[in-house]
Amino acid sequence: MTNKGLLLVLSGPSGAGKGTVVKRLLQTDPRIRLSVSATTRAPRPGEADGREYRFLSRDRFLEMVRSGEMLEHAEYCGNCYGTPLRPILDWTSKGFDVVLEIEVQGGAQVKAKRPDAVGIFILPPSLAELERRLRSRGTEPDGTVRKRLAAARGEMERARGYDYLVVNDDVDSAVGRIRGIIAAEKNSSRRNAGLIERILSQT
Repeated sequence: MTNKGLLLVLSGPSGAGKGTVVKRLLQTDPRIRLSVSATTRAPRPGEADGREYRFLSRDRFLEMVRSGEMLEHAEYCGNCYGTPLRPILDWTSKGFDVVLEIEVQGGAQVKAKRPDAVGIFILPPSLAELERRLRSRGTEPDGTVRKRLAAARGEMERARGYDYLVVNDDVDSAVGRIRGIIAAEKNSSRRNAGLIERILSQT
């Protein structure tokens, strides 16, 4: 079977719990790596280069975009964000599966450039549960929560463009479903085109 690692694109609305799911997924399998995004914004207190983000100058970031070293990129509030390609290629060539925790616009860019990427959209059990989770944080005013819920509806409309949907009703169950997706993809015929020929050629 294929020894090459998978590129996994995980998206989902704020409050769906994708960050928690990704963290637990990484804990369950040492052969999974998390892609670290690059940004031109300044580090916040407690952030370290290469851990939360790769912190780059704007000139260096744009140079990487021009040279094709960014798998996807976007600009938000005057700062650039993107996914460096080289670490992904290095890891997948060594058999590591790489997770991109990314919003839907970036996910669409990745799928356009890498159709072999596996798109997984994390859904909440319901909109009511999503609202409960957002409000239970207690960190944002009502108006902000309402904006997040409206944005979540738009993001979930775009979930149809993903290969798989995983409902995060329970973190461990969601992680188990994702691991099942990884196993199925690694055994798929499209990723193992030469296997039948190799078997038939044996004497």
